[in-house]
Amino acid sequence: MKSSWEKRWKKWEEKTEQLLKKFPERKQQFETSSGIQVNRLYAPKSMDDLSLKEIGLPGEYPFTRGIRPTMYRGRYWTMRQYAGFGSASETNRRFRYLLSQGQTGLSVAFDLPTQIGYDSDDAMSLGEVGKVGVAIDSLEDMERLFAKIPLDQVSTSMTINAPAAILLAMYIAVAEKQGVSSKQIAGTIQNDILKEYIARGTYIFPPKPSMRLITDVFAYCSQHVPKWNTISISGYHIREAGSTAVQEVAFTLANGIAYVEAAIQVGLDVDQFAPRLSFFFNAHNHFFEEIAKFRAARRLWAKIMKERFHAKDERSMQLRFHTQTGGSTLTAQQPDNNIVRVTLQALAAVLGGTQSLHTNARDEALALPTEESARIALRTQQIIANESGVADTVDPLGGSYYIEELTNQIEQEAMKYIQQIDEMGGAVHAVDQGFMQREIHRVALETQRRIEAGTEVVVGMNRYQIEEESPPPLLRVDPHLAKEQIERLQKLRASRNSEAVRDSIHRLKRAAAGTENLMPFLLEAVKAYATVGEISNALREVFGEYQPV
Repeated sequence: MKSSWEKRWKKWEEKTEQLLKKFPERKQQFETSSGIQVNRLYAPKSMDDLSLKEIGLPGEYPFTRGIRPTMYRGRYWTMRQYAGFGSASETNRRFRYLLSQGQTGLSVAFDLPTQIGYDSDDAMSLGEVGKVGVAIDSLEDMERLFAKIPLDQVSTSMTINAPAAILLAMYIAVAEKQGVSSKQIAGTIQNDILKEYIARGTYIFPPKPSMRLITDVFAYCSQHVPKWNTISISGYHIREAGSTAVQEVAFTLANGIAYVEAAIQVGLDVDQFAPRLSFFFNAHNHFFEEIAKFRAARRLWAKIMKERFHAKDERSMQLRFHTQTGGSTLTAQQPDNNIVRVTLQALAAVLGGTQSLHTNARDEALALPTEESARIALRTQQIIANESGVADTVDPLGGSYYIEELTNQIEQEAMKYIQQIDEMGGAVHAVDQGFMQREIHRVALETQRRIEAGTEVVVGMNRYQIEEESPPPLLRVDPHLAKEQIERLQKLRASRNSEAVRDSIHRLKRAAAGTENLMPFLLEAVKAYATVGEISNALREVFGEYQPV
């Protein structure tokens, strides 16, 4: 009589064989340099019921070993390098360069004024235009940003939060101008406002209207932009602010719970929107902890969606995530050391089962990356994918005593935090009370003290220092670009149909004061060439601005 493990294994193999007819693997044969065959999956010949329930098989609940049965044997993760600086035209050139070098997805960095809803000629924007990302004031800028890039052939991630719905409306409008239907475009908007209150600070509106904008995007995209990931729930910035790996998992998933609850409260069915939720994690320095962190987060989210929210669709239970290597781990001292750090972090993300990956450049502790540094960062991913062999089998470290125990402990400790946040009334209330902020500040201070005392080693900074040569050539944003951006914006205002802009803004404000979904009104406004600042200011008048405690 066959054991439950043998039956499940056989069923998994049959399911996988059916899947391969539609999505074949990259190669007919996977083998090592010595000619040894590499199997699709490695697992013990027998497994007890507990292990079967908690570890299971890839592509099956609770997805500890990955969300796809074949993972990277089918295709590699999306190599999505984050880029954006100066003007839309400058950034467009960088995008096209990266695509020509083998990048498989775009990731847009916006400048600070765009992130907080100000136009380039606003007094609040002085000195910041185009500095940490690309300046986008209007649909005209968005058209230039994606010129000669077919939006039905690439997926685009946009790191934007408070004005996320506005930038998504612009992206949809650009696609339409290219003749591409909104049903064809694929990508992600970060759209995660709770972590802005916790760790990052680029918020505009108070929590309640911010959550409304997010659920409006959920509802609109489920009908009109079905391939779009409507939120990227971000642990990355929580980790960059100084959190531990456990806190990164716990606070990110607690925020995810809040978004799911908000969507259900406005009448959306969980299986209507949950398959398009995505996550964004940091790949930090502790190699094994990071691998276990990704596995624990995947399993914990699956349980939350099934047991707490009663999701029926398995896609609603799958934690799909993008990873970026740890920006806060980079050092200005001996910047070439950062290539080694990034390689280990990227490898951890791949072994943990990421769906897409950004690798930081060696000089990002000093400036925006040069073209050469960006190329090395991309080549790091390509070497891991094509030369290391780690993508030839699924979850290669699954079953390791160390990895499985770390996975269990991270899940358990993260769940304790989630329960504590639940007792406070959920993530929004925990943010209002400053709970997560205080917890992050506490551990960040402890880490800083260890670094300053030298008990936590940072190679090249507090140990193994050398007499530094002059810094390598750095990318400098042309200061004239800000002046040119403002001149273009003023020219647009003089040439557009001012009456159409005024009418669209009036209709948007009226809808914001009511309960209608705001996405159609935002689309109307951006197509009339209303600016990010004008639209944001209209919503400020209705919603007010968030004031931190």
